[in-house]
Amino acid sequence: MTEATARRPPVTRRGIRTRQALVDAARVIFERDGYLAARLTDITAEASCSTGTFYTYFNDKEEIFAAVMEATKNEMLHPGMEHVDGVDDPAAIIEASNRAYFESYRRNAKLMQLLEEVANIDPNVRELRQARSRVFIERNASGIKDLQARGLADPDLDSVMASRALSGMTSRIAFSTFVLNERVDFEELVYTTTRLWCNGLHIEHHPSRREATDKS
Repeated sequence: MTEATARRPPVTRRGIRTRQALVDAARVIFERDGYLAARLTDITAEASCSTGTFYTYFNDKEEIFAAVMEATKNEMLHPGMEHVDGVDDPAAIIEASNRAYFESYRRNAKLMQLLEEVANIDPNVRELRQARSRVFIERNASGIKDLQARGLADPDLDSVMASRALSGMTSRIAFSTFVLNERVDFEELVYTTTRLWCNGLHIEHHPSRREATDKS
């Protein structure tokens, strides 16, 4: 699938609602049946629409899978962080960001597992996964560069390489915890990951561990 062949997004309210219903239905089917076993007829049945309607908005299963993953990417990039007291404290911001990311990853764990599995067999989905990773790396690199400019992070670090290392660590431990179901205390996960971010960037870190209320 390429941008040249992808369907243009709808412009009417009805079209937007119908397309979203198909994306929501596809998520249900992909999570239930997996990518390879998912059928377009099951997606349209779940969305209560016809196969013809499906092809108004999507070319194939790969394209609607990309739409589902795009929605999760947006949620995980902007997961809705809790209020942070003292917004000038970079450690507090990193902690809140990590917490929100892990909570979002946990909500989307089944889809993240599918993305890894399908990327191993489908080069187009592999590119989708790589593009997704680049977005997260660029977002975090921008944040690191801002901290460096404010004299709050190690100025000798390459912001992109630092982001690659720290973002890669965070995504892999999220995969291990929420997809592979390794039993890790959620509060310890947030605390340790945040401390490693701060240590890596030479940011002073004085967090308080919250009481463990969840075992993942």
